[in-house]
Order: sequence, then structure tokens, then C-alpha cells
Amino acid sequence: MLKRKTDAQLAQLAKEILAEVGEKLEANLSVKLWDGTIVPLGPNVTSDHVVSVSSPGVVASLLKGPSLDKLIRHYIHKKIDFEGGTLFDMMEPLVFSKTRRRLKQIKKSTLIKKLGPFLLVKSEEPEVARAFAGDETGADSKARDEKKFMEFHYDVSNEFYKLFLDERMIYTCAYFTDWDNSIDQAQYDKLDMICKKLRLQQGDHMLDIGCGWGGLLIYAVENYGVKGHGVTLATEQYDYAIERIKEKGLADKITIELKDYRDLEGQFDKISSIGMYEAIGIKAVPEYLQKVRSLLKPTGIFLNHGITRKGKKKKTKFSSRPEQRALQKYIFPGGELDDLGNTIAKMEQTGFEVQDVEGWRMHYQLTTKLWCERLTARKEDAIAIVGEETYRIWVAYLAGCSLAFLRGSARLYQTVVTQNAKGMPVVPQTREDLYR
Repeated sequence: MLKRKTDAQLAQLAKEILAEVGEKLEANLSVKLWDGTIVPLGPNVTSDHVVSVSSPGVVASLLKGPSLDKLIRHYIHKKIDFEGGTLFDMMEPLVFSKTRRRLKQIKKSTLIKKLGPFLLVKSEEPEVARAFAGDETGADSKARDEKKFMEFHYDVSNEFYKLFLDERMIYTCAYFTDWDNSIDQAQYDKLDMICKKLRLQQGDHMLDIGCGWGGLLIYAVENYGVKGHGVTLATEQYDYAIERIKEKGLADKITIELKDYRDLEGQFDKISSIGMYEAIGIKAVPEYLQKVRSLLKPTGIFLNHGITRKGKKKKTKFSSRPEQRALQKYIFPGGELDDLGNTIAKMEQTGFEVQDVEGWRMHYQLTTKLWCERLTARKEDAIAIVGEETYRIWVAYLAGCSLAFLRGSARLYQTVVTQNAKGMPVVPQTREDLYR
């Protein structure tokens, strides 16, 4: 019969287990236990990266009911914490290491037996205030509340987003013509590339679906002479965009509506959707594309910019994955990633002709890494604005996204399409004009 051990005895036991596991893992980081003991996970640890565990109750919690969600909750409440750089710095080496392969070499039955004394410890089970209330998967299409989904993510605080975004408040993948460029320069280059791909002309009527804080429309109007219209479902974004447009004296050239894109009417010469596609859910893709096609003039151009996942041999419900459920619960309720093949197939089935597809995976990897670094550097300011819980969720989210793009489990593509037509398409025969 197991006998309840003291916290000091459990720390000693954990030290022995970690030392044994570390010999096989050879991970370049250390673990700090609740008694202050620091145990390197391998014989040649050179980094100052440390994972800290606050109590035996945290170990007991993860043993009795292991899950990604529970790990996240412990992190949010600082029961599990990280020291020595950003979360990205901590996890990046593991992306290319043999840690996962080495983990499989550890006999799980032996390890569980040694951890047995922790099962007698009372579990710590922290709850998180900032979690979406309701069906975060959005699986019930009749109950989906798109406005509620968007406000959960975007109406955190404009001041909070200002801490890590660029000067134009662009919250989508930047475009690095040089990997050493600043986030401000890279976002400027992204906006210009989008305008070039849309082949914007003086007097074009442009629609931006999910226009955010209005940065793309402002840039397009000021630099390409178009007339712009945007829609968003996030109230704080809408208020900020309206005020910004007034300050720049562009109220007669740009209109913004707090409206669902499905309720839009009229027709536009050019349509952009930047970072909105992944928020609609895969079931809604046909409806989304049909609506866009109805809004696009026969000679118009549509650019769809969206995060995707890898195509699978077997079609699986992506939302069932633990990582996706966590993302929906704490960050983006209702969101779901399509794969590029399905996106293009649905575009063609809707009546679009695909003119260009470009992958920006590593551009978003660097964008989210820079956002993570910038937010981490403004930690105290962020906590003062939104509280530590939200700050920690966003840091983990940005680091996790950057790692996902780095290892290729997440991708990003810009796809340019036009209406199906006979004869010569409305775009130039080469891409030469994009790089002048």
C-alpha cells in the first residue's frame, strides 16, 4: 500500500525520475521543482531555459487526467511556468530535436509505477475565467453566433493590440522582402503586395471582408486611389477604424460597417479577405464563396488570404484535435482550418478560376514570433491593460502559432481568383508587375 509522502520526499522522487528521463531525452532545458531544485533534462544542458512546477498537486493533476487543456490551465495560473526567454525560445529547439522519438523509448509502465506516490496527492485543478462560454467549436451551425465569436477575440482591448502590432495595426501575416526587416516595413510591403495582386486601379470600388482596424483600406485609398468599403463584427475594431478614417480625412472615400459579410449587397471591382477565411468554419466555405462571387463584378478579382492545415489522406474532423479545441476555447471560437486542396476545389466548384497561389508559411512564422517577442517585452503594460491571465494566453497562442508554422503543421496561402470566363483572363499574363 502506498504511503503519502511529504512535499520534500516527492521533490526528491521527482528529481530522481527527471534525472533518469533526462538521460534519454537529452533536451536542452531544465526543470525547477517546488523546493527550488533545478534538474537538467540531459547531461549537456547549456541553455538557461527552465520549466518550473509549483507543487506536487500539479503533477497529480496531470497524472490523474492528462490533457492539453489541463496543461494550458496550469500554465495560465503559473502553476507551470517558463523562465529564460520567450515561450518560442523555449520550444523552438524541440521542433527539430529527436525528443519525440526518444520519448517513445521510455517505458511508460515503469515510469507510471515510479510516479505512483503522486496519485495520493490532492490535485490542483485551476479554472480559467477567459474561456468561451458556449459551443466554442461552432459545430451547431444554427447556434453559431459569428459576432460573439469575433468579439471574444478582437474586443479584448485596442490598447492591448497596440503593444505588439505594427504602427498600422495589421493583425495578419506580414511579408518580408528581407528577413531582417522590421514588422512595420514588412506590413507595409504586405499591404502593397495585396494591392498589386488585386491589380487595383484608380476609381476601383474595393471591398475588404473582415477589415479589422481599417489598415488595408486606408493604404489602398491613399496609394491606389480606390474607393473602399469594409465590414467587421468586432465593435472595438469598428470604432477605432471609423475614428482613424476621420482623422485622415478619408470619410468620403472609405465606409465601414459593423455587419456580417453575408448581409452585404451590391457589387465590387476588387474584393480582399485577409485572415478571415479560417474563422468561418469548413462547413460554411461554400456559402462564403458563393456570397463573395455574388459581390464580385464579372471582370473583378478576389484575393483570399487564409491559414490552412496540411491535406490528409483521410478526411478527419480537424476540430476534434486537442490543439484545435484549445484554440477555439481560449482564442478563436468557431474557427477551423481548411486544407488548400479543398479550398481550391470549392473555389472552382463555385465558379471561380484560380489565377495565382502563393505560400507565405515562413512569413507568418516570423510575424508571430515577432509579435510574441514584442508582447513579452511589454509584459507589465499588457497585464495592466488586460490582466495576467489574458496576457499569458496570448503569449502562449503567439508562440504556439509560430512553432506550428515552423514545423509545417500550419500553412498560409494567398489565392487570387477571377470569375470563370472564356478567353483571356482579366489578370496580366505574367507576375512581372508584382515585383516592379
